[in-house]
Amino acid sequence: MVNLGNIWQNLVASQAPLQAMTGNATTMSGLATYTLPQLPYAYNALEPYISAQIMELHHSKHHQAYVTNLNNALQAHVAAITSNDIPAQIAQQPALKFNGGGHINHSLFWKNLAPAESPETNYSEAAPSLAAEIENTWGSFDGFKKAFSAALMGIQGSGWGWLIKESTAGTENSRRLRIVTTKDQDPVVGSGEVPVFGVDMWEHAYYLQYLNGKAAYVENIWKVINWKTAEERFQGSREDAFAELKALL
Repeated sequence: MVNLGNIWQNLVASQAPLQAMTGNATTMSGLATYTLPQLPYAYNALEPYISAQIMELHHSKHHQAYVTNLNNALQAHVAAITSNDIPAQIAQQPALKFNGGGHINHSLFWKNLAPAESPETNYSEAAPSLAAEIENTWGSFDGFKKAFSAALMGIQGSGWGWLIKESTAGTENSRRLRIVTTKDQDPVVGSGEVPVFGVDMWEHAYYLQYLNGKAAYVENIWKVINWKTAEERFQGSREDAFAELKALL
């Protein structure tokens, strides 16, 4: 039976999800209870590009819902295992994947945003190594921005756009950048893939401010990308990228 540890394999931990964990997680009867991470900035810190109203709803309501529903699904899954109810175990897999992915994606997303014109949003100074690789791959930052924005605009329905680093197995320091999209709340799960930064393209991320002007949201998100965090993820391993998230589980 596939459990949450299998869904999150190679992402957050090699430990089984039913094992009590440390950090900000609490436990009940040995079952980890996942918690909403605090934002590293105020709700109004990303204005005027992302409104305080959107940030508060997105974080305190939408992300919290993923956490709450993940905990509920885990409890139901444990009950199904205890009673050896295999159909019920199978029935919980979509909820575990969807809500677990939502928790992972949003926890990464908050960290790859920063107030506009802060040092973290200075592309060339905050991310020199990443900038060099972006320009090596796409010819220029403008070329990369155009390609990434096109990928975001091409998402049908709800999903995410990601810049990922791929490490080549067996080749030390070999890495390449790639733009990928994931549907709904599917997280980045490929072997050797590190999420450098991601952009939420669900309507709840922008609609209250931009209405149907998705292109304007995509244009403005570039003003609040935290390139310092992106550089750290690019320089580090997948384990490094998920270390802080793992501490919250």
